[in-house]
Amino acid sequence: MHSPTPRLPSRLARLLGWVAALLILLAVFAMYTAPGFMVMLADQLWACF
Repeated sequence: MHSPTPRLPSRLARLLGWVAALLILLAVFAMYTAPGFMVMLADQLWACF
């Protein structure tokens, strides 16, 4: 029969997924606070047109 609590590997995988998502979001936020990065991103976007 199924146990009512999730197995440890699935809980660990879920936790690692949340940690990875948080780290990615923090890295993106850190890049947006760097003015040089924003200028480079705008230049690259403008070059597409």
